[in-house]
Amino acid sequence: MAILLVATCFMAYKTTQIELSYDFARAVPLDNQKYIDYQAFKQKFGNDGNMMVAGFDNQQMFTVNEFNALHNLQEQLKAIPGITSVFSVADAVSLHFNDSTQKIETRKIFPFPLASQGALDSAKLLFENLPFYKGLLHQPQTHSYVMAISLNKDSINSKARNGLVYAIKQKIQVYEQAQKTTVRLSGLPFIRTAIAEKITHEMNYFLLGSLLLSAITLLLFFRSVLAMFLSLLVVALGVVFSLGTMVILGFKITLLTALIPPLIVVIGVPNCIYFLNKYHTSYLEIGQKQQALVNMIGKMGIVTLFCNIAAAIGFAVFALTTSTLLIEFGIVAGINIMVLFYISLILIPSVLSIAPVPKPREMKYLTARWMTYCIEKIEVIALQNQRWVYAITIITVLGAGWGVTKLRSEAFIVDDLPKQDRIYADLKWFESNFGGVMPLEIMVDTKKKNGLLKTLKPLEKIDELSTYIEANDATARPMSLVEALKFAKQAYYDNDTSNYAVPTEFDIPVLGQYLKAKSTDSATTENKSKSGFANILNNFMDSSKAAARISVNMKDIGTVALPKLLADFQAKAAEIFDTAKYSVTFTGTSVTFLEGSKYIINGLKESIAYAFLLIALSMLYLFKNVRMVVCSLIPNIVPLFITAGVMGWAGIPLKPSTVLVFSVALGIAIDVTIRFLVNYKQELPLHQNQIATTVRSTIQNTGVSIIYTSLVLVAGFIIFCFSEFGGTRSLGWLTSLTLVVGTLTNMLLLPCLLISLSKKGS
Repeated sequence: MAILLVATCFMAYKTTQIELSYDFARAVPLDNQKYIDYQAFKQKFGNDGNMMVAGFDNQQMFTVNEFNALHNLQEQLKAIPGITSVFSVADAVSLHFNDSTQKIETRKIFPFPLASQGALDSAKLLFENLPFYKGLLHQPQTHSYVMAISLNKDSINSKARNGLVYAIKQKIQVYEQAQKTTVRLSGLPFIRTAIAEKITHEMNYFLLGSLLLSAITLLLFFRSVLAMFLSLLVVALGVVFSLGTMVILGFKITLLTALIPPLIVVIGVPNCIYFLNKYHTSYLEIGQKQQALVNMIGKMGIVTLFCNIAAAIGFAVFALTTSTLLIEFGIVAGINIMVLFYISLILIPSVLSIAPVPKPREMKYLTARWMTYCIEKIEVIALQNQRWVYAITIITVLGAGWGVTKLRSEAFIVDDLPKQDRIYADLKWFESNFGGVMPLEIMVDTKKKNGLLKTLKPLEKIDELSTYIEANDATARPMSLVEALKFAKQAYYDNDTSNYAVPTEFDIPVLGQYLKAKSTDSATTENKSKSGFANILNNFMDSSKAAARISVNMKDIGTVALPKLLADFQAKAAEIFDTAKYSVTFTGTSVTFLEGSKYIINGLKESIAYAFLLIALSMLYLFKNVRMVVCSLIPNIVPLFITAGVMGWAGIPLKPSTVLVFSVALGIAIDVTIRFLVNYKQELPLHQNQIATTVRSTIQNTGVSIIYTSLVLVAGFIIFCFSEFGGTRSLGWLTSLTLVVGTLTNMLLLPCLLISLSKKGS
């Protein structure tokens, strides 16, 4: 107990150092081509998912008061540490050809402070005469405007991210109140931060609520504060050890490891109930505390060990995958499920050994009338109505099979949010007005130094691909080097909008000089970058002028539509660009999100298959009997299959937030199966190898603890159904459903299988 106390204090200290991870690309294996392409892109052009956007609906934007307020907001945001640049209508520049220097220069369109409405109206005419900004900063038809806020990559990938986003929201809220308007906020950094923060708060509250409900249920069953407190203490220590393990191993909390605390509840509560149930049963039989404790450890120690080994195997197999997120989840879950066993084995007997003997009211649940009735009915059904059990199982499985055919795999970045949520509504506003905020990056490599500038062909091809992409409903107007050159050409011809076009060979002498002049300004300071246009060429062309970047904002179309869209764009790119001379790579956060979702879903599917194989081998080692292995696997496959069928019928897709239900369900179901079968094996010699008699005795010995365990866990998980996130709700009710089905299959189907498949004396 002293060693456990010291270890707990050390782990509790380590939990204070836990950090959140926002890097979804880690779901993709390091040797995956998509990951390699994304890293190559970032090396040339930097991060793509660091843009936060603010949207405005304002028909009075071009009035002095409104425009000055926008400018003031922009200056306030620039002053926030962690923001590298802010670009909006107020910061827009125009290009002008200087006859004396023969160069194109940038000028601020809106000089501040604005002197009069007339000066603003004049500047507005110039701004609206520049096609470059249409769809980028404003939509004239809807009077919609956007402000782009670039965040420092180190800030958005650290715990400073929440503080940075909060500071931005504070400034914008002050602006909203002063101007009596609504500002839309979106962009990947904001969406991920807001959702992660919501989920974190929800998981904390729901985990506490789950523990509270479990505590109340335990108290109602055992009528003992000690039993309730002891169970919660085991679970709490398990959570502390799991978080401490993450810190020691250098892991951060991810969308998967965040689910380990509920997992600890799933494994820890049954450990406690089975230990306490055996202790109470033994004490009721022999009336001696010391011997009851010996019986509890002797009987439940080995059972719990194998249960936790099987559960640990079920989750540790994630470490066999190639996804970093799954590997970390598997390692932490596997280690701490075994740690949980030792916590249970040390803490429960030690505390009970110094506690008073159990009072009669604390053991009353063992002889509760409703429980006795349930156990008797289970015995009758399992021993006398086996055909009905098989028939109902087959019919249910067939119905679930039909549902499985309807099961689909699809994920959206914001699909777990309710439609009325502000984040979801704001995202749809940006998709409706500006084509979306999800970044797609296309890198066109000419494979030659200065290959972009030697001829006009690369520019013409980039423009052709951009035009094709722009025509798609799912994407906004692509931004690239070509758009900048169109802007420059328009300036060369006195800002005539008809000259906003790809430069011709007659324009190259001037524009080529302009390109060279601008490309040498790569070492600009952060303050200079805030001018908005000064670094645009460096943003869309690498330092060797061999590769160009096409940046596309797109809608959150999901993992089903996105591959089709990318395949269409890639086919068009292959048609436009000669692969012998050009290399065209599609990458960006949208692509890595798709790839990461695929790897998580496929990895979880593969892991469940590996888990069944390893668990089957463990069962074979434990029971030395193939029939027992078959008996152990079927009651675990059926609940998972039924859950999958229900998901298909209910229209719940497979995605990272729902597919983990199967792993949790497997951990629950296999736990019950092993407890039943180990007890069966222990009882078999005591009943002269009489199968039916042993099955009846096993139902009587384990039925109470199995039913109580299921009720406590259902009470703990049902609270998640009240979440506003679809994935969390699914975790709650699907896990509860699987608990109920797993209890039925292990209490009814498993005994039938033992009787049908076993032989006398086997």
